[in-house]
Amino acid sequence: MLRQVFAVVFVVLSLVRGAWAQEEVVWVQIEARPTLAEAQERARSYAARLPDVNGFVLPSGWYALALGPYSRGDADQVLRVYRAEGTIPNDSFIAFTSSFRQQFWPVGANLLSLPQPTTPPEAAAAQEPAIQPVVTDQAGIPQPPLPDEFPNEARASEGQLSAAEREALQVALKWAGFYDGAIDGAFGRGTRASMSAWQAANNFQPTGVLTTLQRQTLLGQYNAVLAGLDLQTVRDETAGIEMVLPLGAVSFDRIEPPFVHYEASGDIDARILLISQEGDRATMFGLYDIMQTLRIVPTEGPRERREDGFVLIGQGGDFVSHTEVTLRNGRIKGFTLVWPAGDEDRRLRLLGEMQKSFTRIDGVLDVIADAPGAQRIDLVAGLEIRKPRLTRSGFYVDGQGTVVTATDAVAGCGRITLDNDTEASVLGQDDALGIAVLRPDLPLAPMATAAFQTVTPRLQSEVSVAGFSYGGILSAPTLTFGRLADVQGLNGEENLKRLEMESLPGDVGGPVLDASGAVVGMLSAPVVAGRQLPPSVSFSVDASAIRSLLDSLGVASSLSDATSALHPVDLTRQASAMTVLVGCWD
Repeated sequence: MLRQVFAVVFVVLSLVRGAWAQEEVVWVQIEARPTLAEAQERARSYAARLPDVNGFVLPSGWYALALGPYSRGDADQVLRVYRAEGTIPNDSFIAFTSSFRQQFWPVGANLLSLPQPTTPPEAAAAQEPAIQPVVTDQAGIPQPPLPDEFPNEARASEGQLSAAEREALQVALKWAGFYDGAIDGAFGRGTRASMSAWQAANNFQPTGVLTTLQRQTLLGQYNAVLAGLDLQTVRDETAGIEMVLPLGAVSFDRIEPPFVHYEASGDIDARILLISQEGDRATMFGLYDIMQTLRIVPTEGPRERREDGFVLIGQGGDFVSHTEVTLRNGRIKGFTLVWPAGDEDRRLRLLGEMQKSFTRIDGVLDVIADAPGAQRIDLVAGLEIRKPRLTRSGFYVDGQGTVVTATDAVAGCGRITLDNDTEASVLGQDDALGIAVLRPDLPLAPMATAAFQTVTPRLQSEVSVAGFSYGGILSAPTLTFGRLADVQGLNGEENLKRLEMESLPGDVGGPVLDASGAVVGMLSAPVVAGRQLPPSVSFSVDASAIRSLLDSLGVASSLSDATSALHPVDLTRQASAMTVLVGCWD
């Protein structure tokens, strides 16, 4: 019912727009996009369900979507109702015509040229003052309207500005695209020219000296992107950190040393960590390594590790994370900001506010103290560790770190790793036999490599397979023992051997060894369509087939004709040294 009433209101508004005479024209800005194509796509989406959708170019070069034009009272009503319904984002806000440049949606429209309110001279004395833009400070707190000034008054008020306030105006002018000089607080010819250009673009007299109202308008435009984030200074005595946080987007959740967790509290999928612990350089370097295993730190993005701190920037498809940490006086402190991808203007502005406000105070988290939260091996201080989609086993076949594994270990992978650290690429594969050969992107020096057995193994002889049966949960491969049941597959395949052995999926791709420690094959994934095999049945790709593939790829392999059995301890040590965990990542 409410939406029906509102639809009638919109029709009435559209009929009386031309009759506006004494009310300021305003807009409800609902979002902004960095490219014209994105903005046009979003405009089409909104226009399918909302009236009065418009698109304007912003001074920053971004593209804004706005509803309107309305009177101020109508705009407030539109903003309140649509927010309550969830029709528009919660951070939508009232915008003024001076905030926009040319119109790009609907095509051919030019609502920015609507006549501005005028008042007959004889009625001026009886009319109340026109509504002025509500200017917000950096925390989003409304400030009272300010009167405009004559040029000499503007110069006098400008003279009262601090160095920081003068620099802030240069920063805002640069953000708006009018200034490209140094941020030095000196209002020379370049700064004056940029002020004049900004004034002309925003329908002010281009004097080159900003009045108090114009300075507030410029800063209001600059800070509009932060509207709705509710920036507030948070002082955490326990962690010993004071800084600005967007409490409109996140709220305190829990403490799990060395992190204080702030989780998303609204529509923005954001997360913030305060980082605090005692330690030395080695402790900080350990934290640097651990942070890179977390899901909130994507693998793509720059990394910088210094003697007194580090910066980690992770750029994923859905989000971007920024972590920075410093070590001072035996205390490691910093923060992580996780923000949705595609919202760079707001993310970078928020990040700048957080960096600028970050302050160390007394206090530090005790990492030894018991902290509430789930106790799971794949969690670090309540944060989920980044894990591969699938893991299999493999084994080294030469001194450069070339690895043989199963083809299902590398199928559809965005990234392949060896022991979760070294990235590798597929050198070649035989899909019919299920063999893949990997070459590490950086040279490796494995502790041991496979020696392929040249002597035909005897039926019912003891064999073993080395593999990461539990997907890398254990730090070393497991050795599983069994027997050679047949020298061919169930259907007479000559390149397969049937084993009497209970293996697990994580073992697939691992080396099958005889009692002497020589490799007689690779454990393959059982593929028997429409049949359920007993758990004790496994298969091995024959060593000769593996050697043929390696030869075709130009990889030299070692041979063995040993027949004497190794002691189980020595066999386990040799098998573990040549076996590697293969990870397939999305």
